[in-house]
Amino acid sequence: MKNLKLKAARAILDMSQQDLADKVGVSRQTINAIEKGDYNPSINLCVAICKALGKTLDELFWE
Repeated sequence: MKNLKLKAARAILDMSQQDLADKVGVSRQTINAIEKGDYNPSINLCVAICKALGKTLDELFWE
């Protein structure tokens, strides 16, 4: 399932996939795969993404 909440949160901050990837220490392709729903990130990566975007796990990853 696509993660449109992640994409929207990143867009609000005017952050590219590469910017977010650099901030959390993964490749741009990993961020792209998460947004497309092709990759299920570890909880540690989820937490890092949430911190980078100023969001909670509930806001970005859980329905």
